[in-house]
Amino acid sequence: MNSFRKVSTYARFIFSGLFFLSSVSLHATPDRNDTARKSTAAEALAYLNGIGKLSQSKWWPNVAPGLLLQNLKTFTTQPFAFYEGKATNFCSYSAITYIPLTYDPLGFATFMIELYRNGKAKMGKEQLKPSRPVRTEAGLLRYKGSLDINAAGQMWFLTLADHFKGYINRLNFRFQKGDENTLWSATNYAKFNRMLRRLFPGTVKARGSDLFKPHINNLADFLEEKLQKGIVFLYLNNKKLHRITHARSLVNMATHYVLLTGIRDLPNEQVEFIYWDYGAKIVQQLPARFLDNIIYGITLWSPGKQK
Repeated sequence: MNSFRKVSTYARFIFSGLFFLSSVSLHATPDRNDTARKSTAAEALAYLNGIGKLSQSKWWPNVAPGLLLQNLKTFTTQPFAFYEGKATNFCSYSAITYIPLTYDPLGFATFMIELYRNGKAKMGKEQLKPSRPVRTEAGLLRYKGSLDINAAGQMWFLTLADHFKGYINRLNFRFQKGDENTLWSATNYAKFNRMLRRLFPGTVKARGSDLFKPHINNLADFLEEKLQKGIVFLYLNNKKLHRITHARSLVNMATHYVLLTGIRDLPNEQVEFIYWDYGAKIVQQLPARFLDNIIYGITLWSPGKQK
């Protein structure tokens, strides 16, 4: 029991999200090719409005149908408001949610309604069938900020964490109450890229690992180029990123996933670093060397057929 508590405490320290130094609401999205979109927000809203009264699901006893529909409509109209909650390990699942909400909002809405009605649903190449403890817990998470009233988000995050497993989850494989904060819900880099490949049609190219940083010359230029080709996710050391002094940290490993929305070189070897996380757009000015030091993984997802 003591060893489990140590693992749990370590997981909270390593993987828990931190508050940001500066944030503003995100109104603009990165430029993307509209021809790659499978559906529109208007189509998703028409589908959700056409459902009328949704019956209470026997599979998700603590998710009210009215709240679920309200959440899904909000996701459709405000995809960047998606929020993983305070002190959870849901950052990877929140980051990848940008893809279905942007490229196929109707598909995501249809998936969520089917998951609610039947306790299982298919997305991409995966048939997702969450376990009973997970289905019972959805709707009950508390003290997680706006995630408390986001039943749809709880369903989605818990389902992904229950279905996809990596080596990091072996110490805590079966869900128990409170595991949104532990290694049960954590995501190593290989698992993150596997989720993208299995859930969303497209091409995934990744560089980096859990412990070793990719060696890239002119990182800002490299990332700016990748942004022109698709969606860029970064696997980085969040503990270092949000230390006010940007001093050396004892935690030398990746801890967090974010969606990159912009980057550019500034004078005096500085970089303007713009990314989305916790439902907000974060703009920071960082030393170029510091940015090199905190990024452990760079994943590019491009829409289209999988190769």
